[in-house]
Amino acid sequence: MTEETDQALGRAQRRLLRRIFNGRTAPVFAEGRPFLTYKEASRYLLSLAPEARDQAFLAIRSSVAKGTDAAS
Repeated sequence: MTEETDQALGRAQRRLLRRIFNGRTAPVFAEGRPFLTYKEASRYLLSLAPEARDQAFLAIRSSVAKGTDAAS
């Protein structure tokens, strides 16, 4: 069970990702990859090592915060 816990996104991260991708029509770019849905983004984040996952999550969050995507 600890291995699954280490691989899972935190509750706050899941909630923020769901809010970011809810009804999105323009992709969010992070590390050169476009993400249009919550599942795409979470699948990609879970495939990364924990440190790289945190960096990619911050890239997604800052991309939306800066308004670099057309939907925000």
